[in-house]
Amino acid sequence: MENHFTIAFYNLENFFDTKNDPYILDDDFTPGGVKDWDESRFRKKTKKLARTISKIGEGDSTLHPILIGMAEVENKSVIESLLATPPLKALSYQYVHFDSPDERGIDTALLYDAKHFNVLGSETIPLLVDNESGERDLTRDILYVHGQLHGEKVHVFVNHWPSRRDGAEKTSVKRIKAAETIIQKLEAIQEDAPNCIIMGDFNDDPKSKSIQRIMDTGGFINPMQALLSPNSGSANYNGEWNLFDQIIISHSFLNYQKGTHSFKKAKIFAPLFLKEWKGKYKGNPFRTYAGKKYLGGYSDHFPVYIILKENK
Repeated sequence: MENHFTIAFYNLENFFDTKNDPYILDDDFTPGGVKDWDESRFRKKTKKLARTISKIGEGDSTLHPILIGMAEVENKSVIESLLATPPLKALSYQYVHFDSPDERGIDTALLYDAKHFNVLGSETIPLLVDNESGERDLTRDILYVHGQLHGEKVHVFVNHWPSRRDGAEKTSVKRIKAAETIIQKLEAIQEDAPNCIIMGDFNDDPKSKSIQRIMDTGGFINPMQALLSPNSGSANYNGEWNLFDQIIISHSFLNYQKGTHSFKKAKIFAPLFLKEWKGKYKGNPFRTYAGKKYLGGYSDHFPVYIILKENK
């Protein structure tokens, strides 16, 4: 397991602070809001998330994850609270985050261990989609970070694509547009066979049209595809497993030359402590809320991860 490194993605399920931001729809997640979201609940969730993140990839790598894409973070303040919480506090994590135009104020971010990854540049890529009335649908931007992983150049895209709230088929055009937006950016990267990692909560499964649009470029493998079954996935809605959380990688991670990284495996991180342990929802992700009811869990998604080996 030496030279084996974990790259992860985790949707943190409504990771809000307790302050009311007048510019976003965060009222539910305030002490006076319908969810009674207070400092104590925020601290409990932060501790749970910090512990979980530190353990992703345990058993496949001797280290904590060196890159973690995250979805549903409200702002820099919640990320800083997370990184100030043990066991993450003792590690060399830094982060990349931009506020996005999402109406609920939930953004994507990238945590990285500065001992292993060096950021060369970062930007947000706006996702320009319209709702049915022809107005712009204010949704999450795509976070793009390029940097060096142990000296090797890598391009990382962190995504949280538009939801299926108004119906999977009806909204699929928005997620196809998200895939096309990434493809446009890939075409602009002036490198031969760039190393690319496209991670996120895509709100679509590996076989959905949007993900297939990326696969049709011929430059990628989706190691997550084999992980979805009737009994397993990263999230469960109405008794059905989905694998909306995925990490897609370029073919360049299938080489073994010195100074490069090669793909070893992909997994859903679903230890017992992240699961509902009894009742109707036994085995599902142990979430923070079910509707307005506070459950005190972690998230309604399991993290997913891949292992890369550094070829020395």
